[in-house]
Amino acid sequence: MVLKIWNLLRKKGGNVVSIQGEKCYIRTFQEKDAQSLTGLVSRNKYFWSTYEPLQRPEYYTVDAQYKKIQESLYLMDSKREFTFGIYELGTNNLIGHIALYAVKRLPYSSAFVGYAMDEIYIGKGIVTEAVKMVVRFAFDQIGLHRVEAYVSTQNNASIRVLEKSGFHREGLLRKLLYINGQWVDHYMYACLEDE
Repeated sequence: MVLKIWNLLRKKGGNVVSIQGEKCYIRTFQEKDAQSLTGLVSRNKYFWSTYEPLQRPEYYTVDAQYKKIQESLYLMDSKREFTFGIYELGTNNLIGHIALYAVKRLPYSSAFVGYAMDEIYIGKGIVTEAVKMVVRFAFDQIGLHRVEAYVSTQNNASIRVLEKSGFHREGLLRKLLYINGQWVDHYMYACLEDE
């Protein structure tokens, strides 16, 4: 993976982190992104509901997404979370989102990664590249030792993304999440900085 650009720019309201890859670029959300984020989550709510809970109707509004972005900016200022949009290379077209969240310092020095891609961009290697960029960011810029991910045992596409990104399966978390009426098992995956 080649990181062509790494910027940490001081702007009103917080930092903006932008990383460019070969298939996409990722950029931390800003308040102005609320409209495009609302479009993304609304378009994909039923597609994504296979592996995550459906939200209440108010979640799919600009106001709710604006508040989510504000919260992510607050958490980024304290280096506890970094929430990125995934953008089509050479455009401002938001095609997914990815987050490095639950950042813990020593003695853990770890965080989780979570992501979702617009249904029409699945299978192009974009999410894999975005995951690799976020993991490199976690190790090289945040100084973490370990990045973890939970994935439904039925989500074969996401399992492939994690394994192509250097993650290793470490165990089974039985009935971890309640998703749309049933408890769902998840695998725990992790990637270490020296792997």
